[in-house]
Amino acid sequence: MKFSGKNVLVTGASRGIGAQIAKTLGEFGLKVWINYRSGAVEANEVKEAIIANGGSAEIIGFDVSDEEAFVGAIKQIVEADGELSYLVNNAGITKDKLAMRMKTDEFMAVIEANLKSVFIGCREALKVMGKKRFGSVVNVASIVGETGNAGQTNYSASKGGVIAMSKSFAQEAAPRGIRFNTVTPGFIATNMTDVLKDEVKEAFISKIPLNRFGEPKEVADAVAFLLSDYSSYITGETLKVNGGMYM
Repeated sequence: MKFSGKNVLVTGASRGIGAQIAKTLGEFGLKVWINYRSGAVEANEVKEAIIANGGSAEIIGFDVSDEEAFVGAIKQIVEADGELSYLVNNAGITKDKLAMRMKTDEFMAVIEANLKSVFIGCREALKVMGKKRFGSVVNVASIVGETGNAGQTNYSASKGGVIAMSKSFAQEAAPRGIRFNTVTPGFIATNMTDVLKDEVKEAFISKIPLNRFGEPKEVADAVAFLLSDYSSYITGETLKVNGGMYM
């Protein structure tokens, strides 16, 4: 994979898919800024893993839904490195509940964390990247943003919004040479799927043509491709990483 930029900010990078994205991008020679909100110990483990593998990394803790904190973090990165080449908006939360029982604040909490935060990150990245007329952003959405899912009205709305919003950013940013794309993971083997009962796992896997859960590395590789020079003529695209569960 070839990269013309030198650094990347990955939000929600202390665990799960975000941690693997950070490690993979570190392997490709990018300086990785590891964002976390509450997992300081885990974030440091990710940093150590990147450095042990010959890469470069820094930790930057903030809540992505806090606009002032997000803006300040990007300013800190630019002051340290002179630029922000790439951004991966990965951080997100779930608060699952059937819609008729869901309170408005439970709906809005997920919108704030998953959609508003991505808007802030994309907007600030566009401002910074626009000065050099170079940059690439990948937003991590979800298969449920494309299909919907019972009990996840708030999460589906937030991730569907990320997909649509990324296309609008792609159109605004294209004249400046900056690209915005989205990946939509399906069921990925993480701590969240590890706790599922075997019969539940089997029920999900039966709906996946490739007959297995995906691996975090498979999502990370897709993100790396969309950030890299190898995808230089791709923008506004949604890359499904779901084993064929939704085509």
